[in-house]
Amino acid sequence: MRAKLRRHFIVPHGTSHTERRQRVEHFPNGKKVVIVGGGFGGLSVARALSGLPIDITLVDRQNHHCFQPLLYQVATAVVSPADIAWPIRGILRRQRNVRVLMAEVTGVDVATKTVQTDSVSLPYDYLVLATGATHSYFGHDEWAEYAQGLKTIANATEIRGRLLLAFEHAELVSDEAKRRALLTFVIVGGGPTGVEMAGAIAEVALHALPNDFRDIDPRSARILLIEAGPRLLPSFPEKLSDYAKNTLEKMGVTVMTSSRVTNCDAAGVTVDGEKIEASTVIWGAGVIASPAAKWIGAEHDPAGRVKVEADLSVPGHQEIFAIGDTAAILGRKGQPVPGIAPAAKQMGFYVGKLIADELNGKPRPKPFVYHHQGDLATIGTHSAVVKLNLDHLTLTGFFGWLFWSVAHIYFLIGIRNSFVVAISWIYGIFTSRRGARIIALPDHVRSAKQADVT
Repeated sequence: MRAKLRRHFIVPHGTSHTERRQRVEHFPNGKKVVIVGGGFGGLSVARALSGLPIDITLVDRQNHHCFQPLLYQVATAVVSPADIAWPIRGILRRQRNVRVLMAEVTGVDVATKTVQTDSVSLPYDYLVLATGATHSYFGHDEWAEYAQGLKTIANATEIRGRLLLAFEHAELVSDEAKRRALLTFVIVGGGPTGVEMAGAIAEVALHALPNDFRDIDPRSARILLIEAGPRLLPSFPEKLSDYAKNTLEKMGVTVMTSSRVTNCDAAGVTVDGEKIEASTVIWGAGVIASPAAKWIGAEHDPAGRVKVEADLSVPGHQEIFAIGDTAAILGRKGQPVPGIAPAAKQMGFYVGKLIADELNGKPRPKPFVYHHQGDLATIGTHSAVVKLNLDHLTLTGFFGWLFWSVAHIYFLIGIRNSFVVAISWIYGIFTSRRGARIIALPDHVRSAKQADVT
């Protein structure tokens, strides 16, 4: 199939490098594919279309792809942002039929088949919406000012700054009530993100910082993990949820299940009518899709995800596809396909192959089927819970952490990043240190925090 399409890539002998680039990159008569989003899904679509005589434009408001499963490690000073993020242009530099644009998409005109951005308009023959999701505060968007979510590098560096600044300011105050509030950290949401954040913050307080301060004992920090449901990690087997809860409690984390946050402000959170004073609140309780459904006037679920057909196309628009966190589709067992990296990658490769087949005159393939390989969540440096669909295998403790580590290093992009992250983890195991303890907050945030201290 691809051999037939690659005939158009033949370049005459003696063509200069500049001419070669121009001929390879531009196909005036080729189909135009616009991919919105440079996450796992968007990149998978682009890669699946490699080598075809078509014009692909990938547009994203960021210039980098971020390995989101390790954002919590940036937030807790285990690794630096550059270790888990890569320029999108660099990732796709060898793929000559792709151009990358850094722009903000503002809408889609389905009548003229044009994607509208804050700088240019992009015509398309095929449109792939892989725009991801953001934090959901369940109708209380005002809480976002006080409870930072974790979806981007910027989120992670801000959380890291707030976390470390809380200890710095606690060293400055003499009032015991203020100090207690500064050393209280609340994580809302008992899914993988919440569990991983709670464990990582506990390790920072217990092992990384105790020898760095003189007037406070970081080990006295209170870390609260609040979950509205009856147990942590609801997508995991109950025995793994219990293991995660017990492990966190042994690390000093207070786990509050069947507890609902009813208010959040600068002083902390209110849980079922009880006020908990805390200087740092981290939000991991829910997500909502991007406004992609509104752009194209498509039907969507309560989380804003586009309700797609079995081939991931948008009803009434066979040339538009939604994938990853942007799409609402059921798996083989009737459960929603989860918003995780493997699902986005599978959707991306499926849509890429579908477009390639259609360009070659083939009918659309069989409906998309998601193959769930398992669930993983780490609890600190030495422990994790793993559920694999292979023979219902489960792992806990150090062996679970080892499997989790290998799996995540495998999916990192680039040898350099894999090496640096692996060394950082090994260093952390033997020293309990955090090498990325850098406070980098905007001046207005630092000033606000300083006002709280005084």
